[in-house]
Amino acid sequence: MTLYGYRTLFFLVNDSTLRGLAVEDPTAKHGLKLAIKGYPYANDSLLIWDAIKQWFTEYVNHYYPKVEKVKSDRELQAWWEEVRTKGHGDKKDEPWWPVLNTQEDLIQVSTTIILVSSGHHAAANFGQYAYCGYFPNRLQLLEKICQPRSNRRGL
Repeated sequence: MTLYGYRTLFFLVNDSTLRGLAVEDPTAKHGLKLAIKGYPYANDSLLIWDAIKQWFTEYVNHYYPKVEKVKSDRELQAWWEEVRTKGHGDKKDEPWWPVLNTQEDLIQVSTTIILVSSGHHAAANFGQYAYCGYFPNRLQLLEKICQPRSNRRGL
């Protein structure tokens, strides 16, 4: 998972509203009203987000019925510490990292990790072939072909 994905999606609602992509709307199905109507990626992402969050909410509330259970689970806390300090050691002291003290924290963290590593990853990466696979869109490749042999830089 990219660091950008963590930072952006941990605060999905706040980030989207700050950038003007959405406004909070308690009457909307997802709690957000999108500023861009008819944007399928955003609409689909909210559906996927809700499905993942619903599953994790049920799971977490079953296995961690009290706040103390989240705080006292040494393996869970060690995993989260490793994610922050080993997985992203260069950013381990950043203030935007969420804490993992409540059920809601665990639900938010888990939902974010699953969304970023599944639907978001697929949408961000699989759509690139259509653009990058078309030869004229990658002008850096033309440089290698168009230069005389004596001027090539080993590209």
